[in-house]
Amino acid sequence: MGEHKLNLSTLVFSVAVIIVVSHSARSLALKHSPRFLRKSAATGTDFAPPQFYYETRYFQQRLDHFSFSDLPTFPQRYLISTEHWVGPQRLGPIFFYCGNEGDIEWFAQNTGFVWEIAPRFGAMVVFPEHRYYGESTPFGSAKEAYKDATTLSYLTAEQALADFSVLITDLKQNFSANDCPVVLFGGSYGGMLAAWMRLKYPHIAVGALASSAPILQFEDIVPPETFYNIVSNSFKRESFTCFNYIKQSWNEITSTGQTYNGLERLTKTFNLCQKLKSTGDLYDWLDSAYSYLAMVNYPYPSDFLMTLPGHPIREVCKRIDGAPAGTNILERIYEGVNVYYNYTGKEKCFELDDDPHGMSGWDWQACTEMVMPMSSNQDSSMFPPYEYNYTSVKEECWNDFGVKPRPKWITTEFGGHDIHTTLKKFGSNIIFSNGLLDPWSGGSVLQNISESVVSLVTEEGAHHIDLRPSTQNDPRWLVEQRETEIKLIEGWISDYHQKNKAVSDM
Repeated sequence: MGEHKLNLSTLVFSVAVIIVVSHSARSLALKHSPRFLRKSAATGTDFAPPQFYYETRYFQQRLDHFSFSDLPTFPQRYLISTEHWVGPQRLGPIFFYCGNEGDIEWFAQNTGFVWEIAPRFGAMVVFPEHRYYGESTPFGSAKEAYKDATTLSYLTAEQALADFSVLITDLKQNFSANDCPVVLFGGSYGGMLAAWMRLKYPHIAVGALASSAPILQFEDIVPPETFYNIVSNSFKRESFTCFNYIKQSWNEITSTGQTYNGLERLTKTFNLCQKLKSTGDLYDWLDSAYSYLAMVNYPYPSDFLMTLPGHPIREVCKRIDGAPAGTNILERIYEGVNVYYNYTGKEKCFELDDDPHGMSGWDWQACTEMVMPMSSNQDSSMFPPYEYNYTSVKEECWNDFGVKPRPKWITTEFGGHDIHTTLKKFGSNIIFSNGLLDPWSGGSVLQNISESVVSLVTEEGAHHIDLRPSTQNDPRWLVEQRETEIKLIEGWISDYHQKNKAVSDM
């Protein structure tokens, strides 16, 4: 068995949000989005992570589960650990994480909760990779898989859920574990998949923990300004002065960029590795920092996106507000974002664009079915004001991929409108966990729907903090939240066994 040391922390929802900015210097929908990790983020961490071990395997998946065409299969990578599994005779459960939009090893390295509770349940742990990401690429290579709209057409959430279901069925057969209950886990997009899989394939899994899963971030279900309002409020609650400095900085960047040698000055001010091509690129770099800081605004030090202190937004605002007299706005902003991009002080300069975890396929998903309208409100947001413009989104998607988005497909396929009535009638055994500091919480389920479809909401929680590994610095509310989740999962499994026993006794 191959052993891998895991660097556990948390997951981040890296959805390439579809928005259009009114500022002419800024790029359109697919370019303006919270990006995933930069290469600099993966280096220089000062934490000693816990160690868990797994074996890497591959499963030959159908390219298209919904046709009978003779299409080639592709190798789906999955990580598996039976170290604590009590086996089929004792009906040991299977903990199955729904892989996100990136390399599965990276996600497995950042989901401590699943690994930590596996011994308590005697569970097998499985982390499957999402098709078209990491090593799970069809057509022999990522270059071929990403070639055009024809080859990318099989990259959908529906196909991914079918992959997971087929893999679970095969694993159960191979391990003689047909009667072993499966519990789904997922954070961010993975949390969305976990919730949707429980609804679409209720016979496959007994329940799902969907952490920070914005399943309502579609069409007009939630106001489009929700995400950036929550990010802005996270800064405003620390310092209104800090909030205002950031709000004013965008115009300062624009005016500086329009002057002679302005882009060179901005490049120097923000210590960029290459000369800035447009102020829009700098906008996006700063936007990403603020958005991710809101997501990982944990109460203790972490090293997921970057090595960060506890309450990182507090530290950002302390540096912005506390700069010496005479420091201009952009210099203050640079000092602040250094907390995110270079808290260790080890980076010599900054790259503006990178994709080390192989998730460029999300641009395709965002141009087809993952259409999440977003905007920024001038009164409540610290970001530049802009309105969602579907016409511009459609044009850009056509130019980039030769496809037109289907903004109503997700709610047609999985629901979303009047979600409380729907889940109360047809759903069961789903936990929606959210922290209100997380900007994605605004698109999730924040109220209990029934006795078995529950919402766990924490005032001080950030992006699926419950999936992070436990630490000595965990606040009491987080310890209690995880205990509640464990009890609910125990209840699902116990109920499953009781119903099975009742059937077998008939």
